[in-house]
Amino acid sequence: MPDGGDTITARTVSAITEIGAEQWNAIACADGAPYNPFVSFEFLDALEQSKSATPETGWGATHVVLERAGQIIGLAPLYLKGHSQGEYVFDHHWADAYHRAGGRYYPKLLSAAPFTPATGPRLLTAQSLDRPLLAKVLIQIAEQYGVSSAHVNFIDDETGDALREAGFLARVGEQYHWFNRDYQCFDDFLSALSSRKRKTIRRERRDAAASDIVIRPLRGSEITPRHWDQFWIFYQDTGARKWGAPYLTRDFFHIVSETMRDDLLLFVAERNDEPIAGALNFIGGDTLYGRYWGCTESVPFLHFELCYHCAIDYAITEGLARVEAGAQGDHKLARGYEPVATQSAHWIRDPSFRDAIKNYLAAERRQTDADIDALKAYTPYRKNNST
Repeated sequence: MPDGGDTITARTVSAITEIGAEQWNAIACADGAPYNPFVSFEFLDALEQSKSATPETGWGATHVVLERAGQIIGLAPLYLKGHSQGEYVFDHHWADAYHRAGGRYYPKLLSAAPFTPATGPRLLTAQSLDRPLLAKVLIQIAEQYGVSSAHVNFIDDETGDALREAGFLARVGEQYHWFNRDYQCFDDFLSALSSRKRKTIRRERRDAAASDIVIRPLRGSEITPRHWDQFWIFYQDTGARKWGAPYLTRDFFHIVSETMRDDLLLFVAERNDEPIAGALNFIGGDTLYGRYWGCTESVPFLHFELCYHCAIDYAITEGLARVEAGAQGDHKLARGYEPVATQSAHWIRDPSFRDAIKNYLAAERRQTDADIDALKAYTPYRKNNST
């Protein structure tokens, strides 16, 4: 698929192993941005090898390889999707509207980190100048496959700029992130809050760590097979309640425990040396990503402690810039997490449907921007020198 010259070509592969860890990671980390674990070879390969993201589960790998004179200069994780599950950017109503109009929405193309609502790069290039070209290639592939649409979810600013330039429609979502403002300890963070919010968080931490509960941060090899077995039980319970069935298989956790060991942080709560709850995080170059939580016993405020307070404490200790605690959750606001805009981008083949989506996104953006502005007034941080 040449673009601008015979020496530039693009192709797709049906498994990330066709590219290999060395070449994939060399491109994924080439632009000097902080390390993002969710576009690493190890994470994406674990999803494929564990059969979590496969054609059978509606995630057909169609990864893009951009080459110049036979050398890889760009990559993009890409999937042929048979549904919209596990994406966290909801377009089910788009699919329904297109179906009612007589169209076929699925399959569609999606560039994303499967099952992971975390912002990061999606157009991976050795040089930033090649990013717009890779964006155009996504459209060419969508046209070649004859699909209704192509989508790129949870994108950073650089990816967003390239996609909009190529003709994708921009969409804005909303999450809650915590930002490290040069805090030296957790008490420094608390001192930035209003008196009432400080007291609330201190009480939550005290009540969560009852006299017979011990909370331990475990990283890498400190997370033993016993912990993983118990965490799988936690994850299944949460997944069953949220989605009806967990997205990830047990093999996924087994694989990442070996291939991404240093990127993993587990906060585990134990009673009498038995784990009763856990929160699994991935560690990026400047960000802690909260991903999976579960429990076998309900303890007041334990969810807030493991998922939010411990994450903040760790980020401060390690000098990380922020914590991303996943999708949704207004309750994060009271724990110091602030409303932020997230981005996705969408290419729609049908011109009439594209115009309808464009109008919808304009109205949605106005509402989302208004919601974020309104929520900012309810952050727990001190205002007007109040205590």
